[in-house]
Amino acid sequence: MIRHILKETPTKEEFLDWQQRAGVDKKKFVNTNGKKYKELGLKDTIDAMSDGALFSMLASDGMLVKRPLLIGDDFVVAGFKQQEWEALDL
Repeated sequence: MIRHILKETPTKEEFLDWQQRAGVDKKKFVNTNGKKYKELGLKDTIDAMSDGALFSMLASDGMLVKRPLLIGDDFVVAGFKQQEWEALDL
């Protein structure tokens, strides 16, 4: 399924589910190169935020989400990293 994250931003519950299934750090979902990330000063506060608080913030603004997201039953690949995508052998 293809989903336009800026128009249909994932919910907090989806982020929590994906994080749990894939066992990845919450920061994997954050667009750390984005303007919004810098404007909000998340670099200095993200580590102190709970997963739920961060995912609520991401769910409120798709520009904070690292894109594209490739989600599977036991993996999450955030951003386009050709080697990671090829290694999945989909």
